[in-house]
Amino acid sequence: MTEEEIADQQELFEHYRFKADPGQSVLRIDKFIFTRIENTSRTRIQNAANAGNILVNSIPVKPNYRVKPGDIVQIVLPTPPREIELIPENIPVNIVYEDDDLVVVNKEPGMVVHPAYGNYTGTLVNALMWHFRDLPLFQSGELRPGLVHRIDKDTSGILVIAKNELALNRLSRQFFERTTDRKYIALVWGTPSPSKGTITGNVGRNIRDRKIMQVFPDGSQGKTAITHYNVIENLDYVSVIECKLETGRTHQIRVHLSHIKHPLFNDDEYGGDKILKGTTFSKYQQFVRNCFKILPRQALHAKSLAFDHPVTGKRLSFDSDLPEDMKQVIAKWRNYTSSRD
Repeated sequence: MTEEEIADQQELFEHYRFKADPGQSVLRIDKFIFTRIENTSRTRIQNAANAGNILVNSIPVKPNYRVKPGDIVQIVLPTPPREIELIPENIPVNIVYEDDDLVVVNKEPGMVVHPAYGNYTGTLVNALMWHFRDLPLFQSGELRPGLVHRIDKDTSGILVIAKNELALNRLSRQFFERTTDRKYIALVWGTPSPSKGTITGNVGRNIRDRKIMQVFPDGSQGKTAITHYNVIENLDYVSVIECKLETGRTHQIRVHLSHIKHPLFNDDEYGGDKILKGTTFSKYQQFVRNCFKILPRQALHAKSLAFDHPVTGKRLSFDSDLPEDMKQVIAKWRNYTSSRD
């Protein structure tokens, strides 16, 4: 697999839609799907059916359902089996909640979520494979065992991970159908106007640099992306904002805010690592550089997450404090702007 192909494997689940031909013979749905999807197994298909992730004519069906001519078949599957060996590693993980079906972690900035090109060890998945080495899901050969969503290496915050196949399938469906509630806190250059709004624009691979994303406002490329934002603190040259994701594209918040000319503070991939607002006075310039040193990453934190428990159906909500580097930099900006009054 090439670097570009690996970079393009962005979704943590796959969605398929098939229409049975008019001459389709009556056939069990797991067999029907098995012949149409490469690199899958009957077990994966049956697990998806048991979780309610296979729909025929918009109604969930069991693995023994028999497909009839004209049926519209839809399926949401977790990612396919991996092609690389994943090594369990005894790495500390900040677990904020755990039960028999899932675990919620507060990821530290700097940790890659799952192995990919250039990062095959030291990731959250390597750590989880150690912590849950006795669980079948983490012995199954899945590419990203338990993962239903992710955040960037240098973004901190809340993630939920499934501990079994049923939870994995049901959580994947919630993220696919956008019934989760995800809120982020970001420090951005300038102050977005209006102070509360929605950014829309397809997000896809940058035409010139495949490692980053870009917005395609005309919808010619990429996938639908919707970010709601709200300015919660105006600090003149920078602002603290809350972002709520309606979709979950790669780098979505980062590229959307850069697109409206308010990149994340110190985001070196989307232009936020330059002094974009303020004066040319050397004292101010040094102040900003000191902030960059304290916060050597994009200023983004996945603060909260809400979803329905995959087994009980109860709505669960989790919240986390801002990490120290973001707290310190926001406090420094507060002090700087207040001293000018």
